[in-house]
Amino acid sequence: MPKILLYFLVFTFSFFGFSQQTKETDSLTRTATIKNTTHGNVVSFTPQTPELTQIAGAPKAFYTYHWEFGDGHYSKEKSPKHTYKNKGEYEVKLWATNNYDNGKPPTTRPKKITISNVTEDFEEVASMTEDFTLKRNREPVPDQEMVVILSYKNTKEYVTNGKIYLFYNELKYKNDNFELIETRTHHNEKDISNNGFAYTYNIDNENTYLASSNNDIVESALTLQDSTEKMNLPLTIQESQSIYKDWSLLEFDNMQPNEERNIFFSLKTTPEMVKDTSAIISVRGIYVPDSNYDNHKVKDMEMEIVTSHDPNKMSSNGTFMNYRLVRFKTLKYKIKFQNNGEGPARTIRLETDIPDMLDKSTLEVIDMYPKCDICPKKDVLYSCLDTTFTDKQAIFTFKNIYLPGSEQKNVKEYDSTKGFVKYKIKFAKDFHKKKTKSRTAIIFDKNEPIITNYSTTRFLPGISVGAKVGYNSFGNLNNSESYFIGATISPYKSYRWYWQVELMNNFHSYDANTNVTDEIIDDPQGFRFRQRTTTNTSYENIYWDIPILLRYNVNNYIGLGTGLQNTISVSEKQNQNISIEEFEGTDPDAPIMSSTKEQNSLSNSFTNLRTGVLFEATAGFARIGPSLGARYIMNFENDFNYWQFYAIWKF
Repeated sequence: MPKILLYFLVFTFSFFGFSQQTKETDSLTRTATIKNTTHGNVVSFTPQTPELTQIAGAPKAFYTYHWEFGDGHYSKEKSPKHTYKNKGEYEVKLWATNNYDNGKPPTTRPKKITISNVTEDFEEVASMTEDFTLKRNREPVPDQEMVVILSYKNTKEYVTNGKIYLFYNELKYKNDNFELIETRTHHNEKDISNNGFAYTYNIDNENTYLASSNNDIVESALTLQDSTEKMNLPLTIQESQSIYKDWSLLEFDNMQPNEERNIFFSLKTTPEMVKDTSAIISVRGIYVPDSNYDNHKVKDMEMEIVTSHDPNKMSSNGTFMNYRLVRFKTLKYKIKFQNNGEGPARTIRLETDIPDMLDKSTLEVIDMYPKCDICPKKDVLYSCLDTTFTDKQAIFTFKNIYLPGSEQKNVKEYDSTKGFVKYKIKFAKDFHKKKTKSRTAIIFDKNEPIITNYSTTRFLPGISVGAKVGYNSFGNLNNSESYFIGATISPYKSYRWYWQVELMNNFHSYDANTNVTDEIIDDPQGFRFRQRTTTNTSYENIYWDIPILLRYNVNNYIGLGTGLQNTISVSEKQNQNISIEEFEGTDPDAPIMSSTKEQNSLSNSFTNLRTGVLFEATAGFARIGPSLGARYIMNFENDFNYWQFYAIWKF
């Protein structure tokens, strides 16, 4: 006993010591500092960042940056130079993201910049190629902050007033993925989220539908939308509400022709957010450029959840799927990569695993960057994307392209060093319900391959209900007749191992062994006679079986199982017939003097709990559909070991 106590104390102190050490390590924070040099209204910024902790086996670790200058402008350069238009005090913010690094991103204190005089003219440079965009400074990591940059432009020839919507936290996830902690505006945009949805003044009531009243509308709400111009704003809002839990609504005014503006949303990812690092989540922006009209733009931004910031990643929209409905689904995959070299990449090869459950012949590339044509069957000199297949892989090859390296001289925009391939693929005709995973080897020119994370596809357990009917065979009971009807519940179409619970209502009748007793009786008058008592007992019982099984599908047709079974008698009726015969004298052949009969009946309910083990085998359609089975039940009471033969149909 003292040794056991000593081991327990050592384990306890070791556990708490380890926990405290881990907690102390996790609580260490790194900080980045903003350094600046000011000349009039021109300010040069430089970050001072902590050393990176290289992830073993990954490419060289590096930082990416997001600067906000406090006047509505931003930059992703490492050391940007910014010209302020007006005098004043500005709060500059910096987010540094540590790529291929094991630690958390460093935190940075905002810095006040004072512009006392204007020495250089401010020149407004048009930078937007679209009138509405959504960008982010990093991928979402649980319990970290990220910035969503919403940029919009007035392409009208007149001054406009309009609205901006940002939707986040998808309804399909149980927990919230984001908390909106701050919205930074610089052009007097007003937050009217609490006032409900504001529509335009020009609403055509004949074309306004409820999202729940039209199947086509509901279906469209399940798909991400592009930024093409749309007309029915109430419909778009209702569709968005069917996808997202939360939103922010801003109004803007007095926007000049060709003016560009930025709004910055700080989103804190929650600790409870989706943990699957191959999952794709999204936010949606809606831009109404003129409040007098329904015309609007929709932009969905997809993001991949990560545990560390790695620009080379594979993700999928098939993280958790309903196996009953997968034949009507199409999986979408996205492979992201970044050239971290000192020079441009001319050829990029992506060797991607294709799980057996997918049909390679249905693969279709739906988007890519660098943008290029699909390669023809012959060799060409222009840029193109070639797709070839092996038994287990799809190989995407960018040919004759130019993708700058992040360490290349004069490359200031890190997004230009990134690329991706997005493709869709259908399920094969016959596949099993099992977890699959795939990853990609990324090869830049003739360099060593970079291996991405695993993108996994899992299936929700689902529920399969079965109807069961059969016969119980008790070999050591007289005139036994026993049959049952019941139901089963188990995961839907499990591949190998799974649990199954059943409830069966049994009707059982049988006879006990006939009991005959002979005895010699002397009456008070001295007369001796023989008395024979014959007792016949029969039973009529109703009882419930509640088996709990662990089952294993050998293949599509054979299944095995074992488990425990509890049986409780719901109703027990005992019928007893007693015949008493008296014979003259003690001679066995003596005639009968008299004969009497008695009948007794006894009833009980909810008694006689029995427990046993069972073993079974089924043949037919093991995973779903009809099958036949045989089960042997070994009860822990005598005379109740029996066979069960049944038919079952699982739905």
